[in-house]
Amino acid sequence: MKKEQTVANTVLFYCEEALRHDTGQYHPESPLRMKALWLAFEEHGLEAPLVRPEPATEADLLRVHTQAHIDTIRTCCLDGVRYPDPDTSMGADSWNAALLSAGAGITASRKVMAGEFDNAFVMMRPPGHHAEADHAMGFCLFNNIAIAARWLREAGGVSRLAILDFDVHHGNGTQNAFYDDDTVLYVSLHEYPHFPGTGFPYERGKNDTNINIPFAPGSAPEAWLDAMQDTAVPAVEAFQPEVLLLSVGFDGHPRDPLGHQQLMPEHYATMTRMVKHIAAGRIVSFLEGGYHPTALGECAVSHVRALME
Repeated sequence: MKKEQTVANTVLFYCEEALRHDTGQYHPESPLRMKALWLAFEEHGLEAPLVRPEPATEADLLRVHTQAHIDTIRTCCLDGVRYPDPDTSMGADSWNAALLSAGAGITASRKVMAGEFDNAFVMMRPPGHHAEADHAMGFCLFNNIAIAARWLREAGGVSRLAILDFDVHHGNGTQNAFYDDDTVLYVSLHEYPHFPGTGFPYERGKNDTNINIPFAPGSAPEAWLDAMQDTAVPAVEAFQPEVLLLSVGFDGHPRDPLGHQQLMPEHYATMTRMVKHIAAGRIVSFLEGGYHPTALGECAVSHVRALME
C-alpha cells in the first residue's frame, strides 16, 4: 500500500492499533478481520493511498454519547473491569483503538469535504453502529458513523447528510442517534428477525427521515438490489445530502457465521455503484460487520474497487 498521500480518488483510513483491540480467543470480531482484509487486498492487487486517522477527542464522543458511557468504557479498558455485555469485549489497548476508530470517520469526513479526495473507506475496528448513547453492545464501543455525522453537522459546516446502512444487522445505535433529527436521513437494509431485534418499517423518525427495509433470512440478492434501486437510492437522492456516509457490513455473504443472506462480492459492488453519484460522490464508508475472513476480504475488495471506479 502507498502511504500518507493526500490527493487521490479513494483513500483508506487504517492504523495498526486496530489490531490491538483484543476481544479474546474465538470472538468473531477479532484482529483476524484486519489481517484478512490486507491479505485480500494484496492478493487482488488492490492499491490505494493509506492515511493514519487522528483519534477522536472526548468532545467528539460527547456529541453522541453520555459522559457516563465514555467513563465506563475508559474504566473497563484501562482498569480491566468487565463490561456487563458479554458479547462486547475489550482490553487495555481497546481504548486507544476505539478513539482512533471513532476519529477515523471524522478525519476522513474532513478531508472528503475539503476536496482532498473523492471518497474514503474507514477500515478500522471496533465497529460502531450498534453502540447507543449510554451503552456499548454488539461488538461496538462508540458509534463511529454517528460521531462523524454529528461532527459534520456541528463542526463541518454540513446542513444535511444521509447515512445508508447495509450491514446484515440493523444499526440500532445510529437510528436512535438521529431518530428525532430530520437533518440526517438514515436508511437501513438488514435481516429481520435478527440481532438486535430493531429496525421495523413503521419506525419512521422525524418527518420520515428514518427508513428501515428488512429482509427475511435467506432472501435472494435480487431482493436487496431491487430495494436499493426502488426505495433506498430514490430516498437518498430526494433528500439531497451534501455527503453520504455508508455503514457497510459484509456479513450478508452466505458463508458469514452471523448472517443468513446470499450477498456475494459482486452484489456489494453493485450496491456501491448505485450510490456513487449521490452527494457529488462525497462518500465516507465505514467497515461494520463481516466475520468470515475469506468472504470479508473478497467483499471488501469489490466494495473498494467500486469506490475507486
